[in-house]
Amino acid sequence: MKVDLHLHTFRSPDCLTSYDQLIEAVRRRGLDAVAVTDHNTIRGAVELQEIAPFPVIVAEEIRTQAGEIIGYFLKEEVPSGLPLDEAIARVRAQGGLVAVPHPLDRVRRSSALGLAETLRVLDQVDFIEGFNARCLLGRDNRLAQKLARQHGKPMTAGSDAHGWREVGLAYVELPPFDGAEAFRRAMEQAVIHGQLTPFHLRFASVWARIVRAVR
Repeated sequence: MKVDLHLHTFRSPDCLTSYDQLIEAVRRRGLDAVAVTDHNTIRGAVELQEIAPFPVIVAEEIRTQAGEIIGYFLKEEVPSGLPLDEAIARVRAQGGLVAVPHPLDRVRRSSALGLAETLRVLDQVDFIEGFNARCLLGRDNRLAQKLARQHGKPMTAGSDAHGWREVGLAYVELPPFDGAEAFRRAMEQAVIHGQLTPFHLRFASVWARIVRAVR
């Protein structure tokens, strides 16, 4: 299966992608499934799961006091602004899995956990994001991959799409799965693929914020 494990819908404040646009983009890219990781909400994932002709993992990119994590296979929303350890505990308490997105992104310092915090909670984390298409510096992805290999953590990959044209720019290829535990096992065989987002497509998130401000 080819699965983009990090993307957004219009339920994120910096994205305007509709469900119909996302479904069509997934079809065009030849993806088999996606994880919807809207900022601090699972509403987009839950709603898309009901109408999409492909599997949708209910996920959330959660802003903690230390930076962002992603919770996969969530049943309940995890509030933003919690201490990092508490946010992780809330994901795990509902049977979810935890990933650290763009952990060493030097440009997104306010949202990346950074090396020290990632290492501190590594035993509570299931995955490291090894390729994020929106990392401005390719070396930051390579450093994340090195970190994951050093500590034996499976690597996720995702487009971090904030516009429909970005969907599928990064993804993992892994065996079929059904549910969180099967996904965790499948991720042990996952292969990451990706290309960095072209510069002109990166303005999708900026444009979304402008449009929402005007509205």
